[in-house]
Amino acid sequence: MKIGYARVSTKDQNLNLQLDALQQAGCEKIFKEKMSGASADRPELLKLLEHVREGDVIVIWKLDRLGRSLKHLVEIVNDLMSKQVGLLSLNDPIDTTTPQGRLTFNIFASLAEFEREVIRERTKAGLAAARSRGRQGGRPKGLSEKARQKAMIAETLYKEQQLTVQQIAEQLHISKTTLYTYLRSRGVKVGKE
Repeated sequence: MKIGYARVSTKDQNLNLQLDALQQAGCEKIFKEKMSGASADRPELLKLLEHVREGDVIVIWKLDRLGRSLKHLVEIVNDLMSKQVGLLSLNDPIDTTTPQGRLTFNIFASLAEFEREVIRERTKAGLAAARSRGRQGGRPKGLSEKARQKAMIAETLYKEQQLTVQQIAEQLHISKTTLYTYLRSRGVKVGKE
């Protein structure tokens, strides 16, 4: 059974072009979605993936309609192939129901894995080069200028003992935990310290 999946990213966009092509390709059922591809929560795609059975073929307009990223697309297609469900993209050279289509898709998957490895290696090399120059990654230590100003105000209010810790935190629009952090950064003994 051929089952279609059509998706556009915004409510303003129209599904008609995809729907016409999917119907022309012989899809007996079509799942439709108006949602960003970046969204992990696509209810119609999840319904489609639960609906398909061995021997079915999912038909899509283009590969980018199905996966959030190449990695996500590879995961979906591997899952489909393990269920013996095919994937046919009408505008890409992908048809996993044929040996050539599976080869093409596996080449794409290998390129995606290669790209991830190259990025990982570059990141490690960049971090090592920065460390060799004495730079450390991560968030800078200490408080920002704005936080230091709030810390001075917090110290003054705390030492006056006119307001409760909760009232000081509310006035400064910070949590009590942040207030204690600010006070400690100023060298103020807090509570029973």
